[in-house]
Amino acid sequence: MGFLIKTAFWFSLVLLLLPISPEGTDPEATVDPLEAVFAARAAISDVSSMCDRQPDVCETGRAAVQTIGVRARESARIAYELLDDQFGQSDPALTTGTVATEPADTGATAD
Repeated sequence: MGFLIKTAFWFSLVLLLLPISPEGTDPEATVDPLEAVFAARAAISDVSSMCDRQPDVCETGRAAVQTIGVRARESARIAYELLDDQFGQSDPALTTGTVATEPADTGATAD
């Protein structure tokens, strides 16, 4: 989840830096990239101090992240079991870690 938020943030900064001016937009309404960086820094600072102002929000957020993590692990386990049932190998000789052995030929013949 954090990866997606960080990716969206950096992607939006890249879009602000691109010199694209769509038709029909007011040139005075555009945002300077430097102003956008300062605004993003202020927003991050405000969000990071939210736990000091409202600790119950942070506790709820931690509980939500923990619940999402548990559910994600359980969903991954279920998906793994379903895929293993569908595509698992039935021949034990083909299973990873096992080697089919044949008797060694010593060259001696029994008469």
